[in-house]
Amino acid sequence: MAYRDLREFLARLEQQGQLVRVTAPVSQDLEITEIADRVMKGASAKNVALLFENVREQTFPVAIGLFGTEQRMAHALGVEKLDDLNAKLAEFISLDMPRGLLEKAQRGLEMLNGLRVTEPRYVSRGACQEVVMASPNLNALPILQCWPLDAGRYITLPSVFSRDPKTGKRNVGMYRLQVMDAQTLGMHWQRHKGGAEHERVARELGAEKIPVAVSLGGDPAIIWAGSAPLPPNIDEMMLAGWLRGKAVDLVKCVSQPLEVPADAEIIIEGYVDPREQKIEGPFGDHTGYYSLADYYPVMHVTAITHRRDAIYPTTIVGKPPMEDVWMGKATERLFLPLMKLFQSEIVDVNMPAEGTFHNLVIVSIQKRYPGQARKVMYGIWSMALMMLTKTIIVVDADVDVHNLSQVAFEVLANYDPLRDVQIVSGPADDLDHAALEKNFGGKLGIDATRKTDRDPGPHQTWPPEVEMAPAIKALVDARWQEYFK
Repeated sequence: MAYRDLREFLARLEQQGQLVRVTAPVSQDLEITEIADRVMKGASAKNVALLFENVREQTFPVAIGLFGTEQRMAHALGVEKLDDLNAKLAEFISLDMPRGLLEKAQRGLEMLNGLRVTEPRYVSRGACQEVVMASPNLNALPILQCWPLDAGRYITLPSVFSRDPKTGKRNVGMYRLQVMDAQTLGMHWQRHKGGAEHERVARELGAEKIPVAVSLGGDPAIIWAGSAPLPPNIDEMMLAGWLRGKAVDLVKCVSQPLEVPADAEIIIEGYVDPREQKIEGPFGDHTGYYSLADYYPVMHVTAITHRRDAIYPTTIVGKPPMEDVWMGKATERLFLPLMKLFQSEIVDVNMPAEGTFHNLVIVSIQKRYPGQARKVMYGIWSMALMMLTKTIIVVDADVDVHNLSQVAFEVLANYDPLRDVQIVSGPADDLDHAALEKNFGGKLGIDATRKTDRDPGPHQTWPPEVEMAPAIKALVDARWQEYFK
């Protein structure tokens, strides 16, 4: 399902009882965060999205919590449940060879039609440019200060558009932006991300400016696509088009040589000087701790455009669970078929909220040969941004990776620290404050699979698991009501 814009999605949420309009006056500094955090963590009767219609000293309403449950996140991406994303992509990339000429032709036509909708469509006008500010002023937007020790107000749900200075390839990322003054933003694109790569290329080429544009709002599939860990040079707007089943409409910026979603709510245009950096942060992050202040590029704002009745979409991060849990879960479900494509023994994957994405990946495998669990660990550490994973736990195929109690039981029952623990070093997430140094630290792999005589290393004879005889289970099933007459 394609939503034309953010308000179509909000209308659906309201129809389903998943949106509450808050008319009481509220402050953009800390108060909205506290309300939204309590709602997300169950302090109110229902976890719902919120539309604050009366933000003090501001004219635009604030929408928050859009993706705060599995159902809302699924509906945002046009499916009924997040596992449908898994099935949808698995079907699309299926490598099963069709039999017969007719079946081959039909399969080819399906893939061709699927790819056609992914290409963005360029239009001459967009609702996002109904109003062009005479003088761009970030203070006219209800940008939140989320937590008490934050360095200031932060844009937290943006789609940041830039182009590779050498190839011209578009990148869209979700990077937080700190308001430094009315026309300056701190650009927190981490060194492993696409925007930072554009900055490095620009420095190498001696370029003075990197054009950037920040899109706020639009179809929620477009918003989410900026957070997807796509391989380099794969256009996030193509992914959004495929998810919505309809091409994304893009319109030219008014002051920069870029294109942005035509039906967005607000567009902030500007440029980054690759030679200029300022201190950005601290910021209360999804790790539950403040990410530390450091030097990052600066975005100079050259224009702000918006709808006449614009809505400012935002999110907050902090101690989980937050709505970014469900944004991450959508990524996990959608990209599982790609992980299986490269490592066919993978059955399922879970990146639980407790691991805040980069700290823990639990993976179940169909184990067939010695050392296979270690092969999977190294395979995951070699897959794009999965390289930042701090801990990988590998279990057998019959273990439900989403049942953390079962996983804990299997780990503690099946591993020996001397034989089954793999400790290596490698790249670390920017936000990993526990790493040995910035962007570099240790990694832990645990082989919690059951061992057999084929597994290397010393181990005792593996005992059978405790389980009742099938005949007795069937007997008790049949007589169950008798026992409790």
